[in-house]
Amino acid sequence: MPSATSGFTLYGDAPGAGADADPHDVGHSVVELPTGRIELAHPLDALDRIYRLNFGKDGTEPPYWAQPWPSGIELASVVARRDVGGARVLELGCGLALPSLAAAQGGARVLATDHAPGALVFAAHNAERNGIRLEVARCDWSDPWSAVAGAPWDLVLAADVLYDHGSLVALADLLPQLVRGTGEVWIADQDRPPAREFLDACRQWATVSTIDTAHPEVRVHRLRRRDC
Repeated sequence: MPSATSGFTLYGDAPGAGADADPHDVGHSVVELPTGRIELAHPLDALDRIYRLNFGKDGTEPPYWAQPWPSGIELASVVARRDVGGARVLELGCGLALPSLAAAQGGARVLATDHAPGALVFAAHNAERNGIRLEVARCDWSDPWSAVAGAPWDLVLAADVLYDHGSLVALADLLPQLVRGTGEVWIADQDRPPAREFLDACRQWATVSTIDTAHPEVRVHRLRRRDC
């Protein structure tokens, strides 16, 4: 069925995506980008599971990573339209890793990170099925050794990560450690309530510019250190 975003279609069930999952619980998506087509494996009915878990109000974290969100699709499209060949790129909270795959497809050297093991399994599988070279690593923003160890990065990507006030203090502390010089952070956001306060805090160390995307609710915020 078509999604709300141009160039993105869902189809049928898919074989197991290298994850510990019933094959009938895994679906495929096709994303058409300027750099080429990406076939994306993902759990089916992830949004239903998120609602059934009542967005984590009982203490169980919903599988937010398992849903192809508009912000990830639009960030991938923005990345695919830029020359990232040879750049060192880090994605935080990668989920299904579509922006990472777009960057790697464009010739970047990419590390996709997430704190959820399931996300990393699907990210690695999606890279393999598309013939894209991609490194994956676990990264908790409160203990971000895998991200900091590779700093400074040329480009840091994140899509739809500004939804939980509780996690954003750690993210705000982390970002300035990841870029230097001409390095930038690109964050795609679907007008989540915590975004404005978070971006205001980031202006203490970075200049922030915002670009629109093809999706009317998604914008990409570009952060660059003031000391560059």
